[in-house]
Amino acid sequence: MTEIQAGSEEEGTAAAVPSSPQVPAIELSGVVKEYLAQGEVVQAVKGVTLSIAGGEFFSLLGPSGCGKTTTMRMIAGFEDPSRGTVRLHGQDVTGVPPNRRDVNMVFQSYALFPHMNVWENVAFGLRRKKVAEAEIKRRVGEMLEIVDLTGRERRRPREMSGGQQQRVALARALVNNPRALLLDEPLGALDLKLRQAMQIELKRIQREVGITFVYVTHDQSEALTMSDRIAVMNDGLVEQLAPPREIYERPATAFVAGFIGTSNLLGGTVERTGAGWAVLRAGYQGRILVEGDAHVTGDRVAVTVRPEKITISAGEPEGDVSAVRGTVSEVVYLGLYNSYTVRLADGAEITVFQQNALDSTSTAERGEAVWLSWQARHSYAIGS
Repeated sequence: MTEIQAGSEEEGTAAAVPSSPQVPAIELSGVVKEYLAQGEVVQAVKGVTLSIAGGEFFSLLGPSGCGKTTTMRMIAGFEDPSRGTVRLHGQDVTGVPPNRRDVNMVFQSYALFPHMNVWENVAFGLRRKKVAEAEIKRRVGEMLEIVDLTGRERRRPREMSGGQQQRVALARALVNNPRALLLDEPLGALDLKLRQAMQIELKRIQREVGITFVYVTHDQSEALTMSDRIAVMNDGLVEQLAPPREIYERPATAFVAGFIGTSNLLGGTVERTGAGWAVLRAGYQGRILVEGDAHVTGDRVAVTVRPEKITISAGEPEGDVSAVRGTVSEVVYLGLYNSYTVRLADGAEITVFQQNALDSTSTAERGEAVWLSWQARHSYAIGS
């Protein structure tokens, strides 16, 4: 995880101004980034507008090539916007070089100095700024305690695990007291178990130091685990900006529904409406109930429903629930739960997750005809 140091408060940076609780730590207004590729103008970022509060853990999430890293690099000052404005703590820093912005940026590769021990690596930036030795000792000691490396000060990078090296790089960035830390895929080099453990550690460290974190990732579970809010990006645009629960439970578009976890995309024509709900009919046996008052009879409505919200049963469910009929085409055992693929009459397939509980009766075998049901509140209408 390579850490690039920008400015700091000791250096009198352009961004070192008193912050107000009402002023966002980071603000982008209509930011566009264009490149010239083979004689054609290509837009990597297409008018992103967002604000990040002080002390927030904010994630930019999306597939490769969606513009998330370019957006972060414009915050850091390593890229200049083609159009739009970047503000840090209320001050316009568009065009201000990285070394005059009070942010640090951390990348995936560690790039620790191999000839230096942990203490020397963390203290490196402070010594370059000629901070007094007593202050260096205090700040480095505090930071090593925060990242849980106390007692390992004399170890060299080659004597440490990947997770420990990552903590050293993180401490080296944070010891300079940046007002924001930008992290670009910092956990990508770690194995799955260590990556999951470090997600919890990163969130703990962020809460403890109280610094704004902006985190770039393509991993949905990372973003959901750590973030206060997530901006889901696609093709240079922000498709949805919301807290993790809202992103997962109420995706704004078909892209967000498909990218965040596993989701079933269904749809139909509104057959009738009631007080706060609508009933959809489609080319398969059954019905879909959707909450909301905006639906009109005859409208085509697309909905998403998460696999874990669905129940499998042999008989047709009763009551005011969504219910569709299909045949189990695949069953996969995944330890904590079984994954069922159910094919409907029109050829559409629905994925269902059922937890492997001791008293579970919602089981089915391949080739079995079943009913799938879920509550109306779990059918969420989405845009295109």
